[in-house]
Amino acid sequence: MDLRIRELDAAALDERLGALSRILADSVEAGAAVSFMAPLSDEAAARFWSRDVRPELEAGRRILFGAERDGELLGVVQLILAMPPNQRHRGEIAKMIVHPRARRLGIGRALMLRALERAEELGKTLVTLDTRTGDAAEPLYASVGFETAGIIPDYAWNPDGGATHATTYMFRRLARA
Repeated sequence: MDLRIRELDAAALDERLGALSRILADSVEAGAAVSFMAPLSDEAAARFWSRDVRPELEAGRRILFGAERDGELLGVVQLILAMPPNQRHRGEIAKMIVHPRARRLGIGRALMLRALERAEELGKTLVTLDTRTGDAAEPLYASVGFETAGIIPDYAWNPDGGATHATTYMFRRLARA
């Protein structure tokens, strides 16, 4: 039952589209604040992976990491590399999602550490992210070295549409390449 973190290219995304869609849809249903509103259909989730993420992978503008245990995809995180010309030293973490039934098992930490390691391999010296203020992931990010840059109130709606929430912007410096 070893956890394996691997980079998923466009072909792997196509192969794992059902699992990716299920992770996203189930996480939104469980309240994950990852830009979508509940309920999120598997079809809408599949469109996100196919239309938004896949072209970025093919173009080398982002890397998708998947966490697998016993061949089952349980979580993902993206490292966005496409930055404006004056920010090429920076990468951005996006959509760190672990399936609700696989949380609190170290999967998010393993995904984050691999994404940070890859960013450093690529010569990035700064990585940023944003997260719902007070979310369970916020202490995880802090535990792997992210610092809070600031908080923006009423940033986005909760997935159930009941209220808005603040977002916390965080950053982590990496070693100079």
